Amino acid sequence: MENNKIAVGLDIGTTKIVAMMGRENEYGKLEILGIGKTKSLGVHRGVVNNITQTIQSIQQAVQEAESASGLQISDAVVGIAGQHIRSLQHSDYITRTNADEVIDEEDIDRLINQVHKLVMLPGEEIIHVLPQEFKVDGQAEIKEPIGMYGGRLEANFHVVVGQIASIRNIGRCIKNSGLGLAGITLEPLASANAVLSQEEKEAGVALIDIGGGTTDLAIFKDGIIRHTAVIPFGGNVITEDIKEGCSIIEKQAELLKVKFGSAWPGENKENEIVSIPGLRGREPKEISLKNLSKIIHARVVEIIEQVFVEIKTYGHEEQKKKLIAGIVLTGGGAQLKHLKQLVEYITGMDTRIGYPNEHLAGDSGSETASPLYATAVGLVMNAIEVQIKESTPITVEPKVVETTPQNNEEVELNTNLEEEIVEEQIAEEPKPKRKSLFERWADGFKEFLDNAE
Repeated sequence: MENNKIAVGLDIGTTKIVAMMGRENEYGKLEILGIGKTKSLGVHRGVVNNITQTIQSIQQAVQEAESASGLQISDAVVGIAGQHIRSLQHSDYITRTNADEVIDEEDIDRLINQVHKLVMLPGEEIIHVLPQEFKVDGQAEIKEPIGMYGGRLEANFHVVVGQIASIRNIGRCIKNSGLGLAGITLEPLASANAVLSQEEKEAGVALIDIGGGTTDLAIFKDGIIRHTAVIPFGGNVITEDIKEGCSIIEKQAELLKVKFGSAWPGENKENEIVSIPGLRGREPKEISLKNLSKIIHARVVEIIEQVFVEIKTYGHEEQKKKLIAGIVLTGGGAQLKHLKQLVEYITGMDTRIGYPNEHLAGDSGSETASPLYATAVGLVMNAIEVQIKESTPITVEPKVVETTPQNNEEVELNTNLEEEIVEEQIAEEPKPKRKSLFERWADGFKEFLDNAE
């Protein structure tokens, strides 16, 4: 039975694949039981371009995590990113047949289902439909309309869209690796769960996750996701620039970036030089740290400026949309020296490095608390939520059946006290049900994978 309580997150990145196993301890914190990390082969800018190599990398990461924990992995929540991800804002409404009845979960489900029917570009598919604010009969800024009276229910939605082929390729890799697909989550949302506090989400914050192949952005304001974007540049392009600029091999370029790299060229003196062994009997190469920093600085500025364009697109310069909590940097790229200062200099916004240690149990290793593992930690947290949801409908479902006749009786009785009880029941029940809409999409996706040969 204990194995059922274990949640698994699988982060399929461009440079690394991480399988992380964890469970919730008695204090509600995440206890990491095992991590497997392997070099990612077959993924380019977050998109699978070699199925066989990706499957091998996933299997290797899973085996590592299993041997570290002594437990077996059966299914996992998988993160999805890549340059094919885009988001859009959409407003929609429904007209209710009976305005004398309170708004219930079915109305919200009907509205969300309507958004799912949006016609996308050829080859695209809706991944997430995230309600932002609701309007009931023209009354705006309602966060929770359940239990209210009204004839017209409308809402603003944040819709995340991705390429069908890319999503299915990831599903195929998971299935062929011998794993079940417990769920799919957008990686910036997983990272946000791991490193952002509720206060930051309320105040307004931009999460920048600098990965190997992509830089993911998620903007929150008033506790609601407002904007997501995937920029097709990450740590890999910096390594590539060092390789070209210094005429060295990729492995050496990566080591140089990690050990001596800095996003701020001003701090290095002209005479600071690092010597790199030459290839096959060739003379060692001498590289100036000042030049190295200049190469890194040029590319990092480009990445940050592209992210800042997205933040401005969201409307950060408007007083109402101002991001008071500033920027949080996470992902492997966030470990670059002086990156925080450079981001503050370019954007003029308060910046901090996001570590996923807030949700981790005290005995978790210091390695796990690195920004490198932010997405993996967020995916494990998501996997725990999926498990909780899967176990709750068993107790909730009979309630729904029992309360429906009660609701009608109590509305007829027309007593204030009993009406309040009905509204409370309606307000309490939806939580597992609303999220099941995405689960239904995931189930359909799993069915597609099972049928595809």
